[in-house]
Amino acid sequence: MSQGTIAGYRDRGWAMCSTSADETVRDGVWQALSALMPDMQPGERRENARYNFPYLIRLTMISEEDGSPHGSPVVVVGRQISEGGLGFYHPKPLTARRMIATFDAAGEPVSLLLELLWCRSTQQGWYESGGRFVARVPTPDLSF
Repeated sequence: MSQGTIAGYRDRGWAMCSTSADETVRDGVWQALSALMPDMQPGERRENARYNFPYLIRLTMISEEDGSPHGSPVVVVGRQISEGGLGFYHPKPLTARRMIATFDAAGEPVSLLLELLWCRSTQQGWYESGGRFVARVPTPDLSF
């Protein structure tokens, strides 16, 4: 992605926050937000602003032994997203603490390495989890 394209996301009213997140991670988050919610006007900006993110996300689990993707991808439902991380819902327990979260940003996949920090069960039998973005990574094979 060119710097001009990245700047275009910022020009659409999406102000960038100063967080410890890597610049490529922030660019990936803003690319997904701009593509999926082009008419949304950001509200008051805080350092860790969160945005409702009710979109499907594909998670690819990462092996703790060798760091490679393993198993079939899992589709989860987004809850909130920020430059620093992601909250989401899923129907079954996850098998790894590190995973690649892939978003569809207007037909272009954006993949970010996610480190799971917490998980809790809901009254409806689903799970709610959250984690922090570690890095922007190449998109894994998305076939099931």
